[in-house]
Amino acid sequence: MSDLLDLVLAAHGGLERWREVRYLDVRLSASGGLFQIKGHPEGLHDVIMRIETQRPAVTFVPFGRPDYRGHFTPTRVWIEDREGRVVEEHVDPRASFAGHALATPWDRLQLLYFTGYANWNYFTAPFLLTQSGVDVREMGPHEEYGETWQRLQVQFPSTIPTHSAEQTFYLNEKGLLQRLDYVAEIAGAAGAHYCFDHTSFSGLVFPTLRRVVGLTPTGPLISGPTVVLLLISDIVVLTNL
Repeated sequence: MSDLLDLVLAAHGGLERWREVRYLDVRLSASGGLFQIKGHPEGLHDVIMRIETQRPAVTFVPFGRPDYRGHFTPTRVWIEDREGRVVEEHVDPRASFAGHALATPWDRLQLLYFTGYANWNYFTAPFLLTQSGVDVREMGPHEEYGETWQRLQVQFPSTIPTHSAEQTFYLNEKGLLQRLDYVAEIAGAAGAHYCFDHTSFSGLVFPTLRRVVGLTPTGPLISGPTVVLLLISDIVVLTNL
């Protein structure tokens, strides 16, 4: 690992602590222009996400209806009622986005896939960068908001469900994550994803406010519309169930 990646891991609570964790129960709300464009203006309101830290798997309670829950894995997404009966499912869900552009609406299983893999990435980073097959390289400094941020260029393998294979992580002088750049391929748009209000939960540090704006070749559209806004009100760190 690079010295910068070591700094980032330590700033977010340390790899040793992370390896003790099995689940994160995250209470959050998600809104923004992307949900409007994709036909889900309600977004996600005050839901609990149970994130498995050791593999890509997320459960949302509730999802779509008060008596429904949604489950994400890379190869299958499904919605079940409170008795555990499957209401809807997609097998090989990423394939369902073939041919999509930014204005293409999503059904609720596609929304489930997107919010599942995206949030799994957000809440397992930066520890996700230590997984097998992830290539991490230091890119040098970047000036923004009167600060100097260091950058990591990350190449993800096809085995990890994520926005795009190549992404850039921006870190402040303490090693805290400030921004991510990526192309959300299934959404048809590039984004600059800003992280604010870092807070410690049981020894691990997470941003509790995240704002995504459009990204152009000349830079982020800071004064433009908010593509996605994530408000995190609580995170419970679980080492077992």
